[in-house]
Amino acid sequence: MFELRCTVRNCCQPLRLEGSALRCDSGHHFDRAKAGYWSLLQPQDRKSTKAGDSNDAVLARHRWLQRGLAAGLVETLRPWIRSPSPDDDSQPVRTLDLGCGEGSFGPALFSDNPSGYCGIDLSKRAIRLAARGWPEATWVLANADRTLPVADGSVHQVISLFGRRPADEIARVLIPGGACIVAVPGEDDLIELRESVQQVGRRRSRWEAVVDDLSAAGLEFSRHELWQQRVELQPDAIADALAMTYRAVRHSQQTRAETLTAMTVTLAADLVLLHRPAAHVGV
Repeated sequence: MFELRCTVRNCCQPLRLEGSALRCDSGHHFDRAKAGYWSLLQPQDRKSTKAGDSNDAVLARHRWLQRGLAAGLVETLRPWIRSPSPDDDSQPVRTLDLGCGEGSFGPALFSDNPSGYCGIDLSKRAIRLAARGWPEATWVLANADRTLPVADGSVHQVISLFGRRPADEIARVLIPGGACIVAVPGEDDLIELRESVQQVGRRRSRWEAVVDDLSAAGLEFSRHELWQQRVELQPDAIADALAMTYRAVRHSQQTRAETLTAMTVTLAADLVLLHRPAAHVGV
């Protein structure tokens, strides 16, 4: 069982599995939802009654990923992933996926270690899809912008693939030497689509600011790589790209988007690898 901890305000006690519920020593308990996920969301974690991504955005991203449009990204990330050692079953590799969304990246990257994987998202629709798609893993409905419901120094790697990245919390939950893998949209991501719909294609590099934030929390920068490819999108995929990225929300933009036919676009992501410094042992 993944080392989760209680999210009741000022508690933070470890949670243990008792029957079909998680309980802490303070008496708080959390039942597992019928869909197969754990809801650790507290009232203070909700900014609205419909927290997280909208249902339309969740479903659009699910369809997008089911088309295989992120397959190249997955293959680029695979060498960065720490896998369980076949010779040492006593040390399971634990991976925490922040903003896991509808759960496609989890089984794509960690199918050999479901017991060591935990995905966290604020969208109930997304976490339901994730739990249904890979029931062997641990799925948690929680706010990854706030305190992560995970024990100190218990995670070997944290991944944030276009998701949340609370720097101090990431540093807290990582073991010494643990890795943090982040993906953010690249400058040219969907640039052709943005130029057509918004009539302007602003390029903005995000990854340096990500490194600055995580470095300020004590992580050490290790590597940066740009993943990029060109693909042809049909009108249904164009509509999903707009829906999942909150683009074309204005009426004029929506009208222009509806006139688009198949077009070739650039997919791009900046990938960043950081580590929590290993503990120094005196001689």
